[in-house]
Amino acid sequence: MRAIIAAAGTGGHINPGIAIANKIKEKEPNSEIVFVGTGRGLEKDLVPRAGYELKTIDAYGIERKITVQNLKNLYATYKSIGSAQKIIQSFKPDVLIGTGGYICVPTVIAAKKMEIPVVLHESNAFPGVAVKLFKKKADKILVGFEDAKKRLDNRENVVVTGNPIKLKKIDFSISEKNKIIKETGLKSDKPIVLVFGGSQGAQSINQSLLEIIVNKKNKDYQIMWAAGPEQYKEIKKKLEEVNINIENIDKVKIVPYIYNMEEIMNIADLVVCRSGAMTITEISVVGKPAIFIPFPYATENHQEYNAKVLENVGAARIILNKDLNSEILGNTINEIVNNKILMQEMSKNANKVAMKNVEDKIYNEIKTTINKKLK
Repeated sequence: MRAIIAAAGTGGHINPGIAIANKIKEKEPNSEIVFVGTGRGLEKDLVPRAGYELKTIDAYGIERKITVQNLKNLYATYKSIGSAQKIIQSFKPDVLIGTGGYICVPTVIAAKKMEIPVVLHESNAFPGVAVKLFKKKADKILVGFEDAKKRLDNRENVVVTGNPIKLKKIDFSISEKNKIIKETGLKSDKPIVLVFGGSQGAQSINQSLLEIIVNKKNKDYQIMWAAGPEQYKEIKKKLEEVNINIENIDKVKIVPYIYNMEEIMNIADLVVCRSGAMTITEISVVGKPAIFIPFPYATENHQEYNAKVLENVGAARIILNKDLNSEILGNTINEIVNNKILMQEMSKNANKVAMKNVEDKIYNEIKTTINKKLK
């Protein structure tokens, strides 16, 4: 297979593209795959790191207001259709795969002009602008959640496949779990609440959690907290101001970043975090109770829609960012960790949402689309 994958901006767009590329290479080792991005987002690091070539075009997301910069970006994106066509002409792909975001606009237009099959993947429960724009023109739209299909009018070309992720559910033995917990610096006698806000942290979550720790409100649970590299320094400073050593807090482990997230999420009892599509998918796969604080500035408020996927099946609680404070967060955590039956029910409910064999389903839909074009 020869495939072009359009993915740019955030990890939520790029990582699914890489996962799809890896599955294609697993099924067809002689496949040739190139990515198209802008070179400004995470793709410039993640794509080469994954072993794939990245070709760039000068496309931009367009804001819904008239400004000089916005008009310049619109013109540049329009011109990038020609750049995308040149890449397609040179590479001669069997399919263009888009994983959402503004990069899909010029690449899909170019591919359709050249009669190349187009498969789009939408990770979020609320479809983005690009996917809604091409819901009729794409040969196939693959979505991560059933809710997304409903919002695309349940069209015949929309298939629910789930979201491709690296993280998997692991059933550790008691000794294996205790060993991992010990390595974190925590203990095995109290529930572990895993808290993170994405790769850069989340300030509102961090502030609420900081107050819980300073006031020692976590007597019934332990905290494993990935604060984000930059905010870790700020938190360390704030703790020093009240004579607390960040590296020596009872029942609390604070780190800039968690590199073994698969292990930690599997041994955690409750997760507190934002609600990006990949995070929602990971929590459902591992089967963990969750408290979501959706990022309030996400496009189309899609993080709140993502969080509702698990809230609606009784697997999660949602605290809106505007309502978040240490008292509300602390009370919600206590309500869950002090009720083992509730935690078990929430875990089961989360796992019910998880899709099986996601990458295989996506690969099969791509192959079907290509073969249909060849007939």
